[in-house]
Amino acid sequence: MNYNKKSIEDIEVTGKRVLCRCDFNVPTKGGKITSDKRIVAAMPTIKYLVDNGAKVILCSHMGKPKGEWKPELSLKVVAARISELLGKEVIMAEDVAGEDAKAKAAALQNGDVMLLENTRYIKGETKNDPELSKALADLADVFVNDAFGTAHRAHSSTAGVADYLPAVCGYLVQKEVSIMGKALANPERPFVAILGGAKVADKLNVINNLLEKVDTLIIGGGMAYTFAAAKGYSVGNSLLDESKIDYCKEMMAKAEAKGVKLLLPIDCVIADSFPNPIDGPVDVETVDITAIPAGKEGLDIGEKTAAIFADAVKNAKTVVWNGPMGVFENPTLAKGTIAMAQALADSDATTIVGGGDSAAACEQLGFADQITHISTGGGASLEFLEGLELPGIACLQDK
Repeated sequence: MNYNKKSIEDIEVTGKRVLCRCDFNVPTKGGKITSDKRIVAAMPTIKYLVDNGAKVILCSHMGKPKGEWKPELSLKVVAARISELLGKEVIMAEDVAGEDAKAKAAALQNGDVMLLENTRYIKGETKNDPELSKALADLADVFVNDAFGTAHRAHSSTAGVADYLPAVCGYLVQKEVSIMGKALANPERPFVAILGGAKVADKLNVINNLLEKVDTLIIGGGMAYTFAAAKGYSVGNSLLDESKIDYCKEMMAKAEAKGVKLLLPIDCVIADSFPNPIDGPVDVETVDITAIPAGKEGLDIGEKTAAIFADAVKNAKTVVWNGPMGVFENPTLAKGTIAMAQALADSDATTIVGGGDSAAACEQLGFADQITHISTGGGASLEFLEGLELPGIACLQDK
């Protein structure tokens, strides 16, 4: 995939109607937004378009209405928040690409901003329906994709509209593509990747792809126990995907054949069972990975492992991290994840944290401002690491 894409600065936007796909899939409770982080992240692109006299038409999905008009998933709360941040009224369309949206889009003046209703109110959105793509495209002269979090989906509002309009990226997507693209295509070495999270199955292709690129691959989290089982160790009640044991053996052999250092836990923190509630009290002890007793469950990496992993990060020039080292939501089981976040924060390397849980961990633990780049997309950043083409990026014009 070509990572060198045209951005909003490479085209003329003054006087143009610009359809801008953002990621306004924000959490709400009782009709109030509980975190506006995604809205704030989109503001540089929106402000650039407004300041340069574009007629701005914003669109996004929220939640999973599955083609039904669910009032609790209306973007009206988002329009109100953008109005506050911009200091000017955002015009709210009553539909997605229907009569109201058409009339309001046609009446826009330079610098005006409007927001379409939840794109997933229309069944065709997730099916990349050409009729919906064309209807959205008819509202505008130019398409801007600034929603990296949905770039791995070929939907009407993320990719389909680019069949009918010149398409470029906004600042958020530009940053994701340039930083992550460079890290994967032409990394400064040593290049270290850290993978965690629960399931080997989720990261099969990521492991395979990264072994072609990295100097060191670190594996922690729940997925490490399937690797431990592949080495012949008993893992008690720890997470185990027996169907992937042979795959783990293949990956260990591949690492050896390629001269990639594959680091696996040597000790782990165990408990009788997964904590319930997840942040409740839990009695733990640390044992060697070779000595997990029957009936016990590994829930975090141990101190010796954390020190070895941190040491590998210390000497790196590029570090990519996706997935926590344990049940980080529980303070007792967060130490391994904190150690990794601290190692990245202390590093002089280019440090990239894939979205999802590892991004949440860095933010919750207060390390976010010491990381080079925290991705805004969980699924998209994973597919990026897999080396897959992302439809919402591939459809943009190359520089």
